[in-house]
Amino acid sequence: MQYGRKYLALGALFLTIAWVQALAWNSVGHMTVAYSAYQQLTPVEQARVTGLLKLNPYYAKWLKFIPAGTSDADRDMYVFMMAATWPDEIKAMGSGYFGTDTPPKSELPTLNTGYADKNMHRYWHFINTPFSTDGTALPPVGGPNTAEKIAAFRAALATDEPDALKSYDLVWLEHMVGDIHQPLHCVTRVTKTTPKGDLGGNLVLVQGPSKELHAYWDGILGDGDTQNFKKAVAVGQTLPKPDASLAKDAKEDDWAAESFSLAKSNVYASPIGPRVGPYTTTATYSSQANQVAETRVSLAGARLAGLLKAALNCGEKDCAR
Repeated sequence: MQYGRKYLALGALFLTIAWVQALAWNSVGHMTVAYSAYQQLTPVEQARVTGLLKLNPYYAKWLKFIPAGTSDADRDMYVFMMAATWPDEIKAMGSGYFGTDTPPKSELPTLNTGYADKNMHRYWHFINTPFSTDGTALPPVGGPNTAEKIAAFRAALATDEPDALKSYDLVWLEHMVGDIHQPLHCVTRVTKTTPKGDLGGNLVLVQGPSKELHAYWDGILGDGDTQNFKKAVAVGQTLPKPDASLAKDAKEDDWAAESFSLAKSNVYASPIGPRVGPYTTTATYSSQANQVAETRVSLAGARLAGLLKAALNCGEKDCAR
């Protein structure tokens, strides 16, 4: 009987490892980042990103989620919001995309081949910066990671590359700017129990529907899928205004460092202990987590808008091509 329980536990652990880093914010969180950013774009900038998103292979699918009678302006906004979920959508079974959390050894951070690339690139969603609370030796930070890919794609978007490639860069940037502002996408806690790291909290168990600490933080602003874009609008309309000085920080390495610091100070805080749990979150922990999440999503929206403004280089009537 004990052996049976042991094998079941090991099986559950391996299953967890197989699916680690599946998401950052869930669809509602990512679409809220995009909603916030879209409000800060000019009409010319909005028109430019709308044109680029029409080149995405899921564009027709997104249109089907939008109710008949929706204004053109709202339709374009909703599409921009749904586009932020595309790098997670392609992870679905039967999507035609493939890949794991482990990057090929030969892949360079500058890889950028557009929609012909059928790799899910799950490892583009996070940067596992390690820390230890018990002196366990730290593993190296792997790559290519989300900070490196943001740097590569924002630079590419500002060039004269073809629009089909700019479209690919755009959807990944929408998503990864959200990713890098989720504290658990920039950290892995290393202990004697988890010497290779807890994979951004995926191996830390919590009581409740989320089951893992990472999933708890992913869904803290609300549950929903891509078609629940109106829920994201409602969340976006209640976000606090971002700190103006922080919003001007355009360095993705700084964004990752902020998330890393918040993970240590706020995510791995009481009642989350030094082992893998399971732990029961408290009202105080949940309230503070919600405040952190709202602040990070709001800041991500402002920074995404700033990044796109700089890369698209739009004037009053047109954008650089």
